Amino acid sequence: MGALVNPDYADVDLQRKQLQEAPRTLTLELQIESARTEREISTAFEVIVQRGGSAVLVTNDPFLAAQRHHIIALAARHVIPVMHEQREYPLAGGLMSYGASIADALRQGGIYVGRILKGQKPADLPVVQSSKFDFVINLRTAQALGLKIPPGILAIADEVIE
Repeated sequence: MGALVNPDYADVDLQRKQLQEAPRTLTLELQIESARTEREISTAFEVIVQRGGSAVLVTNDPFLAAQRHHIIALAARHVIPVMHEQREYPLAGGLMSYGASIADALRQGGIYVGRILKGQKPADLPVVQSSKFDFVINLRTAQALGLKIPPGILAIADEVIE
């Protein structure tokens, strides 16, 4: 499996550390490729495919998110599934996403703003982590890749794009 990271992203060291730990528990071989330009993304996909990668995990990063259409086009050309944290990827044609719900995070932000406007000090507000996660699957992409998603996986998805 391949993973795509942006070496210029502020949290890239943490992303790399987490990516290196994950294969140990899942007994996967993971190759991490760096890309900071559109051309480097294309090269990273070539390398992943040449080394036998069967899927690509795109890390969360503003640059890579802005390149999602390019990444999805590369995935289609190489017939390789792409996964991401943001639901915009499967909406644009990626295979699946699993990550914190943006809608829930915005709702939490609204609650914080309301509390501040009612007089609470921001420093007194508790830190809240996301508790709602969205799992989105694009069935059209799965079919194009020749993948059959098991019914049990479809049943737990928050959204299935048909």
